[in-house]
Amino acid sequence: RADPGNAENQRSFASRPAADVIQPGDMVHIDFGLIYLRLNTDVQELAYVLKPGEKDAPVYLKKALAVGNRLQDILTSNYKEGKTGNQVLAETLAQAKKEGIVPQIYSHPIGYHGHAAGPAIGMWDMQNGVPGTGDYPLHYNTLYAIELNARVKLPEWNNKELRVMLEQNAVFLPTGMQYTDGRQKEFWLIPRQK
Repeated sequence: RADPGNAENQRSFASRPAADVIQPGDMVHIDFGLIYLRLNTDVQELAYVLKPGEKDAPVYLKKALAVGNRLQDILTSNYKEGKTGNQVLAETLAQAKKEGIVPQIYSHPIGYHGHAAGPAIGMWDMQNGVPGTGDYPLHYNTLYAIELNARVKLPEWNNKELRVMLEQNAVFLPTGMQYTDGRQKEFWLIPRQK
């Protein structure tokens, strides 16, 4: 939100106000997973709480989401069989920065566990590579959580950096990455518009 008391260090996962009420004009981040037939999902999506009279999220938030989607495209284009997770991470970060995106990548395999066995592609606190699991090679027919964030400065929110945090499930095939159920390209609107 745009209020002055909303610096990242004041509202991060570990240090947010005890009584924080979601209000119109807020962007809401949702992180969830489901287990079905012993297989796990791991998903993060974004919602926007409409202000009175609004019918859609503001253009500046839509543009920020598009930056997150572009980072997803860069990451998934670097998945090649035999590359290590650390190679994919380094190539993705370099390309994103070249395009002016402030990236953070922390993708991982999923399956019987939310963070399954296989190559780690960054961690939130390891953007220079992940020793051990980041050295494993990628193989076709494996499932990944395409998890990342892009930091976008919003003049409309007093130049605060918004982290566009996204996580979608995708399968790595010989034809490339395929999202198992699409990916988020629009905000969920609260209340939902008919």
